[in-house]
Amino acid sequence: MNSSKRKLLWVTTGHLEKSLDSATWLDTSRELDQFGWGVTLIVVGNDAPKIVRGARVHSISRPEIYLLRQFIFHARVLAYVMRQLDSLDVILFHSISAPWMLPLFLLRRIQKRSRPVLVMDTRTVEMAHEGNESWKDRIRRAYHNFVENRINKWVDGRLAITHRMADAVNIPHEKLWGVWPSGVNQQLFAPALTARKWPVWGEPIQLVYVGVLNYERNLLTFCRAVERANSQGMKFKFSMIGDGTERNDLENFAAQTEGRINVLPPVNHTQVPEILGNAHIGVLPFPDEEKFRVSSPIKLFEYMAAGLPILATRISCHTDVIENGDYSFWAEDSDEESLTHALSLAWQRSECLSEMGQRSVSASINWTWRESANKLKSALELGIKNLANG
Repeated sequence: MNSSKRKLLWVTTGHLEKSLDSATWLDTSRELDQFGWGVTLIVVGNDAPKIVRGARVHSISRPEIYLLRQFIFHARVLAYVMRQLDSLDVILFHSISAPWMLPLFLLRRIQKRSRPVLVMDTRTVEMAHEGNESWKDRIRRAYHNFVENRINKWVDGRLAITHRMADAVNIPHEKLWGVWPSGVNQQLFAPALTARKWPVWGEPIQLVYVGVLNYERNLLTFCRAVERANSQGMKFKFSMIGDGTERNDLENFAAQTEGRINVLPPVNHTQVPEILGNAHIGVLPFPDEEKFRVSSPIKLFEYMAAGLPILATRISCHTDVIENGDYSFWAEDSDEESLTHALSLAWQRSECLSEMGQRSVSASINWTWRESANKLKSALELGIKNLANG
């Protein structure tokens, strides 16, 4: 490895095999490395250090004991950091890790160090549905709110997934180094376009959703809209792939639809392109709530790179990407009637799906992980430069 590279340690708290957003870490790390940064990604696991999809990954074990697991995991992370301290330029972390990074800040002040720079990245807000919020959800919400309110006192810089997110969590202008959205690996999803068999008029249109099956995602309402459209003479089949708090309710509803709606278990990220290759439209039925407005949904970009037209609610996280692109069917609201209307538009234009898919994949070129990593690189380098200049 080039010794002149800046060294970045990226602390995450997820399992590569279990996380739906592992591409965020892996693909961005690989692209950053190609831009001249030496990135080591910290993940949960028991494996020896290895290269995964071009990214250097170091696994740290974590016992699955609620609350204690984060304490033990981060104690082990800190031990690892201390062994690497003199070689690191930047430590990048998320809010779950913030309190455990404070000792590094204090140590740096005591030793009058300028490195490593400590940067927190905010990519999501707590999304528990108010009517289904558990005591664990309430603890998580309180924890993240506490971190967001206190972190600016000592962290060197902040990053966010979108400008809307930065505003939502009140990141001070002087602390915000930059924003970098989600992206997609176009090469990984390209085979889906060539594998797809488009429906002819009158054949069922295959709808797909890949992601978290939680109440706040509005999936049960969309299922009702699918059944309503089918009762009106249209032909749709809908598959949901994932896991979450609403899974049981979705399975119970699907069991009454004679195979028109299916709930399937989560899959490894590398299997997603094959699933999308068997679909005709990618679905994002999220409600118009702040937790969605401020986001940058990975699945939107993956649908696009796979050459899928999009059926989505007209909310900012979707419209900021698609804008006036002619490859979407818009639901003006997230209720059953609006979603059914969007389905009727898709049914009426079923013979146009192939052309819309081509436009969708063309638009995805602006939303690759390379583009996102370049924004992250620029933000880090500008932030470090501004720190050095006082």
